[in-house]
Amino acid sequence: MARRILFIEDDDQMRGVLSLSLQQDGYTVVEARSGEEGLHRLEEGGADMVLVDLRLPDMDGFEVTRAIRRSTNVPIAMVTASGDTHDVVAGLEAGADDYVVKPVVAKELSARIRALLRRSGNAAVETTAQRFGNIELEREAGVVRKDGKEVSLTLTQFRVLCELADTPGWVVSRAQLLERVWGYDFFGDDRLVDYHISGLRNKIERDPANPELIVTVRGLGYKLVP
Repeated sequence: MARRILFIEDDDQMRGVLSLSLQQDGYTVVEARSGEEGLHRLEEGGADMVLVDLRLPDMDGFEVTRAIRRSTNVPIAMVTASGDTHDVVAGLEAGADDYVVKPVVAKELSARIRALLRRSGNAAVETTAQRFGNIELEREAGVVRKDGKEVSLTLTQFRVLCELADTPGWVVSRAQLLERVWGYDFFGDDRLVDYHISGLRNKIERDPANPELIVTVRGLGYKLVP
């Protein structure tokens, strides 16, 4: 069965062109011209992934993303008019898993969608529970606990944590995280890794400004302290 993509975009021309390209790649595309319409369509028919524009006529992409995250962990990619750091950080903090900068290149968009869908299909494949300080990771259940209380992570944050937990005490480079978590490197952006590491630290570290679990190894990458 074709994967169902909800595309929330008010630019009719852009939405039409990209929707046609995605359909040619084998996806079923459900279109929405506003945030409210998009949320309604998601509630009505669900989706395997959501592609949402940052600037919409009724509510912005941040609001739409937060609303979606209140009910589902479906992968979300945000479309921004620029690579502005503030917008990217705000989008990821709202719960987006990835972002695409306009003008959107169909080939890049397709690659990112494939990576997001691949990750959503096998986000929790290991059965071994692991502990790191006050953090407990249960991969099979897709659960992370801090001091015994469940922590709500985005799919991407969970995947990043799992990758670091595969080799505790060893440095994992940004390039390796891009390849393993996002599933691509040609279109990769090191900032994407840093943003998700920052968001992960905010949720699992006692003091995110002085991380003790996920530490930066300057010039090399990140490691999870066992």
